[in-house]
Amino acid sequence: MMLVTGAIGNIGRALVEELHALGAGPLRGLTRDTAKAVFPKGVEAVEGDLARAASLKSALEGVRSLFLVSRVGADADILDAAGRAGVDHVVLVSSITVQTHPHLGPAGENVAVERLLKDSGMAWTILRPTQFASNVMWWADAIRGHETVRVPYADVGLPTIHPADIASVARVALTEPGHRERTYALTGPERITPRQQVEAIAAVLGRDVPFAEISREEAHREMATFLGDEAADAVLDLTGGDLNDELLTVRDTVSRITGAPAKSFPQWVSENAAAFA
Repeated sequence: MMLVTGAIGNIGRALVEELHALGAGPLRGLTRDTAKAVFPKGVEAVEGDLARAASLKSALEGVRSLFLVSRVGADADILDAAGRAGVDHVVLVSSITVQTHPHLGPAGENVAVERLLKDSGMAWTILRPTQFASNVMWWADAIRGHETVRVPYADVGLPTIHPADIASVARVALTEPGHRERTYALTGPERITPRQQVEAIAAVLGRDVPFAEISREEAHREMATFLGDEAADAVLDLTGGDLNDELLTVRDTVSRITGAPAKSFPQWVSENAAAFA
């Protein structure tokens, strides 16, 4: 039995669909509200809250393989519950910041979760993706309202990854041999700048999307209102303020593990155009 947490999220939904299509065996999808979960026939929807590990007891019964996104819930408690339930293998989504910016607070938290998993006694596979293509959903309200997309570091290109590619690597790690006790850094197929991202969205929508580059200070003021000062600074460092080769490197991990080329940002936009229309 496999359990996919966050099963209606960007990665989890795609992973459930891939595992089901593969016929990988008994499969459960965890969500806080099963009424909102629309899974392929044969996938069991189970209710649970990652913030309350005690709520996962029934969902973990009989589970041998677990897919978990770090820092969504009480990771120490979740891993403890998984170990006690007899889970054999955990595929964990961490972050590439563990190796690019280990000094940042969120990266340190991911390091701690990775260590907990490695010390748990369960087999592990750790995925470290870079910036998600879906992060541009932050701009969706402005684009729908024909307002200006305001971003710093407009011409800094990062190797943004399609969340479905993370799911594909997770599917391989869960179902094929040779991926236990491995750590994989994951990126998209090319670097893309915020300016180019907006141009890709405009091309799919068939209309202009107003765009303006703003200063780091302006961006920090806006982000800090909902992220807080420390998290806003971390995001700004990772999107252009503190670049290094590790962050900028385009890796072939997705194609090497899955046998299929990594998906481009324009492909993500074409699949999600309705969110911006």
